[in-house]
Amino acid sequence: MTRSLPSVTLVRRIKASPAKVWAAITQPDRMLQWWGPDAGPTLSVEADVRLGGRFSIVFRLLNGDEHNPTGVYREVVPERKLVFTWEWPGMPERESLVTFLLTPRDEGVELTLIHEQLPDDGARASHAAGWSGLLDKLAVFLGESRWAT
Repeated sequence: MTRSLPSVTLVRRIKASPAKVWAAITQPDRMLQWWGPDAGPTLSVEADVRLGGRFSIVFRLLNGDEHNPTGVYREVVPERKLVFTWEWPGMPERESLVTFLLTPRDEGVELTLIHEQLPDDGARASHAAGWSGLLDKLAVFLGESRWAT
């Protein structure tokens, strides 16, 4: 029997247009202003947002740790869907898959983030916390509040 790998699914409702959210998650100059799981700085962003294009993001946590996730874009549907691999340098065996889904709503966008193929429950918990912080920062960056569900 094949063991199912852990995953994370988070949903946020943001009062912003799909175009504004898309720009925030795909344009390096914008990503540089908000990307990361806590209030630490984003140090660099490279993003070639096209099928087969690569990205590299360097961010520093408040505790001083620096991280540099990289990956390859697997699916790019402007203002709707962005799928990419998530790799940690030096640990190719831990490659996983991240999907951002943007669903237009009358009030703005419902953003669903899915991170699949995580190696274990510890990685799932860590990534759930990190992505949650990142999505909270995204809403603040967009200058828009979330609406109640």
